[in-house]
Amino acid sequence: MGGAKQVHVTTNSNARVTAGKPEVLTVSHTRRAISHNSENVIGKKELAQQVPGQNVLKAVGQLPGVSYSSTDPLGIDTWGASVYMRGFFMNQLGVTLDGVPLNDQTYTTTNGLNIANAWISDDISRVSVSQGAGAVDLPSNTNLGGTMQFFTADPKEKAGATVSQGFGSYAMKRTYVRVDSGKLNKTGTRFYVAYSRDFEKKYDADSPDFMQQVNAKLVQPIGEESKMTAFFNWNNAEVYGYLDKSLGSLQKYGWRQELLYPNYAQAYSYAEGNYPSGWNSLTSGNYTQLYDAGQSTQDYIGGINFDLKLANNLRWKTTLYAHRDLSNATYSAPGTYSPGTGAPLSEQVWMNREMREGFNTYFEYKIGNHTINTGAWYENNSSSALTDYFNEPALGHGAPLTTTGPYTTYGQAFATGWAYKWSTNTFQYHVMDTWRILPNFTATYGFKSMLQTTAGGDYAYDPTGNYSGLTNPGPTGSMTSAAAFLPAVNLDWRFLPGHELYFDFAENMRPYSASPYASANEPGPWMVQTQSQFNQLKKTLTPERDFTYVLGYRYSSRLLTAGIDGYHSDNYNRLISAASGIGGGDQSASFINSKHASQWGMDAVLTVTPVKGLAITNSVSYNHFVYAANVPICLTSATTGCYNLRGKKMDGYPSVMYKANLSYTWHKASAYLDVNYYSKRQYSLLNDTHVPAYWLANLGASYHFGKVGFLHNVTASFTVYNLFNAKYISMMGENGFPASGDMQSIERGAVREYFGTIKAEY
Repeated sequence: MGGAKQVHVTTNSNARVTAGKPEVLTVSHTRRAISHNSENVIGKKELAQQVPGQNVLKAVGQLPGVSYSSTDPLGIDTWGASVYMRGFFMNQLGVTLDGVPLNDQTYTTTNGLNIANAWISDDISRVSVSQGAGAVDLPSNTNLGGTMQFFTADPKEKAGATVSQGFGSYAMKRTYVRVDSGKLNKTGTRFYVAYSRDFEKKYDADSPDFMQQVNAKLVQPIGEESKMTAFFNWNNAEVYGYLDKSLGSLQKYGWRQELLYPNYAQAYSYAEGNYPSGWNSLTSGNYTQLYDAGQSTQDYIGGINFDLKLANNLRWKTTLYAHRDLSNATYSAPGTYSPGTGAPLSEQVWMNREMREGFNTYFEYKIGNHTINTGAWYENNSSSALTDYFNEPALGHGAPLTTTGPYTTYGQAFATGWAYKWSTNTFQYHVMDTWRILPNFTATYGFKSMLQTTAGGDYAYDPTGNYSGLTNPGPTGSMTSAAAFLPAVNLDWRFLPGHELYFDFAENMRPYSASPYASANEPGPWMVQTQSQFNQLKKTLTPERDFTYVLGYRYSSRLLTAGIDGYHSDNYNRLISAASGIGGGDQSASFINSKHASQWGMDAVLTVTPVKGLAITNSVSYNHFVYAANVPICLTSATTGCYNLRGKKMDGYPSVMYKANLSYTWHKASAYLDVNYYSKRQYSLLNDTHVPAYWLANLGASYHFGKVGFLHNVTASFTVYNLFNAKYISMMGENGFPASGDMQSIERGAVREYFGTIKAEY
């Protein structure tokens, strides 16, 4: 959304070289840079063109081959936001913030943190994106098909302050304040502290989204060529979600379906069974229109980085970090009786907790034409997941619970559907060499070794079957994922001025996920129902292994830049789940090992700069992802029988994407138009349902006033999201994907909205 334009790639001479990283050609306006086996960066200038407060993943979504969708324009509702990169979902990518692994970007994960909750977007200086093989030296236990590395802005050397105020449709307000200390002493000590506050209402209801963050960063130079940095972020998000929809409900009731909040009386009546008769023909049944749904999160993340020069040709870099997450996701549960009050509905709350601590350290040694990098990463993650039910009040006997809490107003939880605890220890070692064989030919090669053990499992269940399908003790035990040799090779040949060829190969492994019973979004061995099933998986299951290949060419001149690359990957033992239901005893998901999947694809991009200030960019992406093994999927609902997964396409990811951008800068004014096309996306595993293709356009403009009185860099910006008010499906599979047919697991994309921001520095 927002001012997302062409993505500008710069060469960062201080950035480390990563093995197995395909080159990416991207441009911005008339300035073009082509990476030569160095970090590929979405720069601060491009990030500043986003709507302030927007999820920075939207900027990544402008790259060819990347599909980003969000139910709300700002991306605050992380339940309704997703990223796919060349057929890999956002829990299959390696993600870091200043070297700290963020891992899984999905909501309710027990293994990571979404970047929107990890740092204020205004204070992110650049994003390095590697599509395809990923990086050998990146600390991650989720990296299968690419990496995203986010870097925080450094404190300014001059004391000052930055303030921005945004306004927009549906009562949107956004405030950002940052104070920089400037240099405090001769050694160069400096820091900043920033605060942001975001508020918006739903485009289909009065329920609000609220998020506030505080982040701080300290830089302490050590001598002339070493430094220590420390950083910390606190985030609090209280979000009312959008109503999850089904294809059937959209067809029957149209696009304007909403949660019933604050109409508790209507929700109460529906829960008593007085709901529209048409609901009975839908897969969502009495969950078709809920009273409320949402999420509340608190996250704390911090770390210390040391970058030390030990000798002229030797550096040592180390990161120490910790992350604490407290997340609650909620649904009102119609028909689930509240025994403490007599109300015919209750509040179902999924409570996820994480405590991650770890370090990453490596040495970089230069000798001749070689740069050798070797190091290790270790992390301990203590995590838990449970689902509880809380009393709602009888009608007229008190205010209903709010979806963001507190939940104990009418007593403690009266039932637990299931509860799990795990402890995960991850160790990764890598070694790599960048060899400059010729002035125009470089080879980067190396390998990593990974060992991860997760121990734990279920400690509570629901013997009645009223609150979950786990009516017996769930599995407990440990699972170990190990790979001694995961190689990666990157070749880069600049055979003529402006011409470049590159090749990339890597093998990656993703360890088993710690996920609870019936986990639809994060399938793992603990989601099965019995101990015997788990014990059998310990004997037969192996972690997912992917082999990725990329071959590309690019050209650059004064008037145009162009690039094309093709890629292929083989995915072995990818775990998927077939979901049904949405809550209570009806919620279910089947565990499926897809055994083998294969994908072929290509991305092409062309940017023309015919006159100063004008840039026209077009990109097209094609992906053919199919399951390649004979895996039976047996249905027991409306359509009975067993069907073969072989030949079916991946759900949720478009086969074809087209992205166009027209931008023009004249003196202090600039404007842009983005137009994106996404082809149809498969909805069910058996591909018998899908969501249609759509076009999405955004328009924006800004004017830089410069110095106004005692203020500096005064800038005004205006953005129109969804310019033509297209009706489209954004998020898919938030409650999982059905094996066949329909279920309540899609969300509508935002309607046309307007945003304006004034920013100034002092």
